Amino acid sequence: MVPMQSPLDITDAEQYWLRSRDVSDSPTVASDEYFDDYDVTRPENAHAENLPPAETDAVRAIDRDALEEEKLIGKWQVTGSPERIEELWPSLVADAEEGVIWAVKAMTTYGYQNLPMYDEYLLTVYTPNYFDRDDVFRVREHLRERHDVTHELYYKPDMYTTKGIVADTADEFGLSAPARYIA
Repeated sequence: MVPMQSPLDITDAEQYWLRSRDVSDSPTVASDEYFDDYDVTRPENAHAENLPPAETDAVRAIDRDALEEEKLIGKWQVTGSPERIEELWPSLVADAEEGVIWAVKAMTTYGYQNLPMYDEYLLTVYTPNYFDRDDVFRVREHLRERHDVTHELYYKPDMYTTKGIVADTADEFGLSAPARYIA
């Protein structure tokens, strides 16, 4: 068993994030079983008919790029105080070990101090295919019901990260926010 490590204890240079697989040897963290358990389409099996509804042509274009590159992973971005992150981290790792969520990543103290775009600590709760709205919103509801994460959250596909979509650049991409879903 890998010992649980707090992301707040990490001040080492260049370690911005702590991943669930870094603190757990559970085979269910980011596993293939998740796709079958929640009937989620694997990225390599996704087709144009799997594209989620899009409110704008800009969103649709990014979705098509994600499909073409098979880059469908995304994450709910949970912000909070150091104390709240410290409270949530072990519970969310346990959820990943149980297969309830696909994976989770936490900003370290080093990351918080050296990533100027963040003014709060951040946990990212991953789903393997953002086209699967049922799974994306099942995870959001889980965060709300099991962990009392009731504030508004942004869901950001990895494709948005790859393209450099952040709050300051969203409008350059024709987006109103640096998120695919807001809930």
